[in-house]
Formats: sequence, structure tokens, C-alpha cells
Amino acid sequence: MNAADTDDRRVVIIGPPPTPNGDLHVGHIAGPYLAADVHARYLRAAGRSVLYVSGTDDSQTYVVGTAARQGTSPEALADKSWHDIRAAFDAVGIAVDGFAPFDDGYRSAVLDFVDRLYRAGAFELRTVRMPYSAATGRYLMEGLVSGECPVCLAVSRGGLCESCGHPNNFDDLRDPWSTVDPDDPVTLRETQILVLPLERYRPQLEQFYAHRRLPWRPHMEQLVRELLARPLPDFPITYPTDWGIPAPFAETPGQVLNAWAEGMPASMYCTAVGQAHAGERPAAADELWRRDRDIQLVYFLGFDNAYFWGVTHLALLLAHQDRYVLPDTIVCNEFYELEHDKFSTSKGHVIWARDLLAEVPRDLVRFYLALTAPEHARTSFSSPALTKVAHTRLVQPWNDLVTDLAAAARTLGVHGAALPAGPAAHTRRTAMTARFTACYELPGFSMFRAADLISLHVQRLRESAAALTAALPELDAPAAIERLGDLYTEVGALAAAAAPILIDLGAAVAATTSRPGQAAPDSGPVRAVDLPTLPAVAPAQHQVPCTSP
Repeated sequence: MNAADTDDRRVVIIGPPPTPNGDLHVGHIAGPYLAADVHARYLRAAGRSVLYVSGTDDSQTYVVGTAARQGTSPEALADKSWHDIRAAFDAVGIAVDGFAPFDDGYRSAVLDFVDRLYRAGAFELRTVRMPYSAATGRYLMEGLVSGECPVCLAVSRGGLCESCGHPNNFDDLRDPWSTVDPDDPVTLRETQILVLPLERYRPQLEQFYAHRRLPWRPHMEQLVRELLARPLPDFPITYPTDWGIPAPFAETPGQVLNAWAEGMPASMYCTAVGQAHAGERPAAADELWRRDRDIQLVYFLGFDNAYFWGVTHLALLLAHQDRYVLPDTIVCNEFYELEHDKFSTSKGHVIWARDLLAEVPRDLVRFYLALTAPEHARTSFSSPALTKVAHTRLVQPWNDLVTDLAAAARTLGVHGAALPAGPAAHTRRTAMTARFTACYELPGFSMFRAADLISLHVQRLRESAAALTAALPELDAPAAIERLGDLYTEVGALAAAAAPILIDLGAAVAATTSRPGQAAPDSGPVRAVDLPTLPAVAPAQHQVPCTSP
């Protein structure tokens, strides 16, 4: 496939670093990570230079809270989770070019990034009131505190409300309580921290949103409008806690950097790790992000990260003046639920990605997750639905299709032979490929529409193959052979177009229809061979127990 536009810039795709407080469940995968993988695979097939990178967000206080509840140390939990998350990506076929570790190189990249801003006077010292546990002597922030969101009144964690996407800093939460010990009385206590005054960057933020090249999805557009309609809050750069990277600032001794302040330098470091894995030798962690490199920068993320990536992270880039590129677009998805209820590890309402992939072929999982992707609204995973949908919309029609093709080839005595394809087949192939391209390209990227197209064309070609089989007794051999060649041409094109989602089937079809080391031709004869089938899924296979790890 060829990209729909002529943009030949190198593409850097960022999957937001998952918090290493456990393995990845199906809800995580169905959001940004699968979508980013599909887009990256499409771009690579179109000949674009792509780096899809991620890492883990070890400094998040969620690691501290989860470790306390599990009776382990944050360090041990983060280390185990890093390996679990990487294994989950591999199981699903999410091909990140670099999955960065939380190591000395990471810390150095973060400190260099914030130190430049500190020396430039970008941060200001503020006295703020924060939730405080007198029993433990600890300030509570982010994943360590919950309360009522002051904007939408939903139960929210500190820093950001997952329901409405609005921030809640310092003492904004109403009736806060400790997530580690809900019975621990929480008070408010003053402390001094460094902040980035976001209001200072309002003109640049407004200009960015007014003139960016690509539109973003409506919910994120709405959130940005709401945020810019009121004074922008101060963004905390440091916190008075002991988990995270120590803040190297004289004004805040004993404090650490806010984990969300690491987002941009962390992404830069992940990019450098991806470059190193590709055999390059970046001179600095932020090399590819420099404005003169002119990369196309794309984020894939969930709505609960929209404020940080769309406002605070953008302001941090702007604060460096003209040093860095800015994102071309953000592909933002909604929540993916399990049987119409939120995934919850604490309540045991969860299906781990690797458990599911141990029972269900990953192409079928990827197809179902793409078809039910929460692109504009919350959607839901269901084990019975996966079985039914995968079987009726993909497995059965595909297997019937390849069976009919092979039978027709044998009946006509052309099995294994090179068959001609007529102009009509190439016209249909071109039209079909164009529709897939529209699904995979930005700004109209949609896994759902691409998966729906796969189903539509598998069914269409299955009906055509069945019609050919039924008509063989009445057709003369040349006409029948041409129709069979047309079908093989279209099926090969469909497999290639579906390959960003159906990665194993796409590879198997390409290997079957091409000589070793050669790609399948876009035109000319095609070989009438036995195409690979898809495995069936028994209903009981993937009833994964919903239990916490």
C-alpha cells in the first residue's frame, strides 16, 4: 500500500508509557497500543521510516500504592511489571522498535530536560495545600489519594479525573482519602513546590490548536476548549514525596520530580532507545525531537491522558522555545470495558492479555479488539462475543473462501500454476486498497473501520468464490481460469491490506503466494495455491478466570 499523501518525513509514534504496577490487561491493549501498532505497520508497509516506541512510567505513585497493597516493594513491583508488560506486547504482536528501561540513561535525559527549563527561569516556587496523612507523615498526591472531582463530581484520583479529563491539583479534590488506607484520616497541609505556570503559555497553546495541520477526535477537542475557557492551572514540577527522581533544585530539598513532568524527556529517551535498536547512534536522547530534524510526531493515548499530553506536555515543549518539534496529532481513544463494567484488578474483574493470547490466536484477538475499539465512545469486551464474531465474520468465511479457491484450481487443473488476472480485478483491488488506506492514514485513522472492511471483503470474495464453484460446469475453461485469477488477485490484495491487523495471516499469505525473498506482485499473474486457513476458536477456550494476580 502507498501512503495517501506525499509526506516523507520520518514518523515517531509514541505509545504512552504504561505504569509498571502490574501486567497489561485486555483494556490496555485495546486502547492506544494496538492502534499505534496498526498505524506503524501500515506506514512501514507503505515505505515510510517509522519508530514506534514506549517504556514504563516507574515514577508514578500508583506503583507505590499497588506495592503497598500487595506487600512488596515499589522497586520489585516495577521491575517485574516491566518484563510482564514487554511480554504482553510480544504476545499480542505489538512491535515496538524500542521499549526503554528506567535506567541511568533515562534519569539523565529527564534531568537534562528539566534543568534547561529551571536555568531558563521557567519554573516558579508556589506555596500550596496538599492532602496529608498525619499517621504516616506523608503528603498524598496522584495515585495515593482519591476524592470527588470538583468539575464532574465523579470519584477521582489525584492530579486528573478519568471521567471528565480535567486536572485537580493540590487541594482541589473534595473530601480526599488515602487509597492505601481509606481509614487513615486525611488533612490538608501547606508545602512549597516548583510549578510550571501554564497560563504563561496560553497564547502559544491557543495558536497551536488554531493552526495545527490535523483535526483530533471530538472528545479531546471538547476537553481542550473547556480547559482554555478558564485560567490554566499551575502544573506541579516537584512533589514532597520520596518515590521518583530526586529533584535537583535548591528550593525544594528532599522532593522528587512529578512523574508527569517526565513525559516528554521520557518519550525522547524511548525514541533514542528505538534508534539504537535500529542500529543508529543518536548523539543525544533528544536528537530526533530537535526542530531541525522535522519528524512527524504522533501520540496514541487514552482520554485519561489527554490533558497531560495535550496541554502540560505541550507547554513543556513550548517552554524550550524553538528547540523541539510539536506533535502533528494525537489519536485519543475512550475506555474499553469488560462485560460493560470497568476493568478492575482490585475487584478481580479483569482478563490479562497474555492469558487470553495463550488460548486464542492473536490474529483473532487483534481483529475483535480492532472491531470493538473504543474510538469515540466506551465499548466492551465479551468472551462469548469474541468467539461468535471471530467465527462468523472472519474465520468461517475466510476458510470457506480459500477452500473454494483451492477446489476450483484443482477442478480446472491449474493448481500451482500462474493465472492471468483481468483489468476488472486490478480495478477492484485498487479501490479496495484505497478504502483501507483511508482507514490507516491520519487524520481519519480507524481500526474499527479497517476491521469492518476486512469482514466485508472476506464475505464478498467468499460469495464470489462460491458463485464461481457453482458455475464451473457451465463455464468454458479460459473464462473460468480468468475469473479464478481475478479472485486470487483480490484475495492477495485483501491479505496485504489486512496485514496491519491480521499480522500472522498477512505474513502467511505473502509467504505462500511469493517466491522466497520476493514480495507478491501488484500486477501480473498470480499463483493458484492453497492459501492458509484460520484456526477455529471453541467457546470454552478463552473463558479466562477473572482473578487478580
